[in-house]
Amino acid sequence: MTGGTTAYPCQVCGSTMAWDPAAGVMVCDHCGNRQAVAPVGTAVREHAFAELASLPAKPVAKLGTVFVCPNCSAHTESDLLSANCQFCGTPLVADPAAIERVAPEAVVPFGISKQQAGAALKKWTSSRWFAPGSLKKVSSAETFTGSYLPFWTYDSNTASDYTGERGEHYWVTETYTEQVNGQQVTRTRQVQHTRWHHAQGRVSRFFDDVLVPGTTKVETHLIGKLEPWELQTATPFQQNYLAGFQTVRYDIEPEQGLESAKAQMAPVIEEDCRADIGGDEQRVHSVNTAYYDLAYKLMFLPVWFLSYRHAGKLFQVMVNAHTGEVVGHRPYSAIKITLTILAALIVIAGIVLAVHLH
Repeated sequence: MTGGTTAYPCQVCGSTMAWDPAAGVMVCDHCGNRQAVAPVGTAVREHAFAELASLPAKPVAKLGTVFVCPNCSAHTESDLLSANCQFCGTPLVADPAAIERVAPEAVVPFGISKQQAGAALKKWTSSRWFAPGSLKKVSSAETFTGSYLPFWTYDSNTASDYTGERGEHYWVTETYTEQVNGQQVTRTRQVQHTRWHHAQGRVSRFFDDVLVPGTTKVETHLIGKLEPWELQTATPFQQNYLAGFQTVRYDIEPEQGLESAKAQMAPVIEEDCRADIGGDEQRVHSVNTAYYDLAYKLMFLPVWFLSYRHAGKLFQVMVNAHTGEVVGHRPYSAIKITLTILAALIVIAGIVLAVHLH
């Protein structure tokens, strides 16, 4: 589906411009001309969740986006919202409002450059215990790919009715006997017991910007390790920020994402219930939560991706392209692990021998 392809020609030389994380502006790849992104407002909009029912169905996330390059006229089909022309390299951006059911409202622009991501990765690889020596060469030998990932955020007021029990400790003196120098000796001790009382009540909490990945293309547990995201740096969405990077389309609908958001809220609400129950211990038997004033938005967050091979196996690393946080898979050196175990065994054997000699 064609969504209206946009490129950003340089006003000086006519070449193409892309977002430069280090400069924080659009930069021409040919003459170096710089151009700021004109703000479209300061407030990031959110939408009432109830409005989703009135949005027209657009199941296009399963269909490809057709980019028409304004530079060389090539047609490129992709499952991304932004990419580079495969023939001339021109940064191309599709209009998400034209092809998606839900249009993005915010973006956290790339804040660190590829070189800065490489430096963060080098520090990460140097701190990996039991990693093979070749891992330290990854940051300089491989290439990063910059991608925006879609996320849903949810706001909600909650009211939760709970039932449970409040445990209050009390102490009982118990008598016992033990052998002391061959003699039976009677002693006493204080033993803790718990008296349980029925409890019920209601707790309320407002949740702001509960973050849920909008894509299944990246491992969810790895995305979670990239947190915290500095969402306060988000700016109202503009296509300019996507130029020069890949942008992944969402394939998790907002209704589905809400269920994941509720799963994140649940343990927080349970802790509120425990605090409300009070006492020395708590048991929570049931929690019934009502969600109201629900609001949501779609936003894009920046990630540097790196895939590398070691011993024939593919590993993936991600760098939070705003904070520099690094997460990912890494190989282990069997030789280093074996040598460490042997060294530990030698130390233990030496301690045991010393004890026996004394």
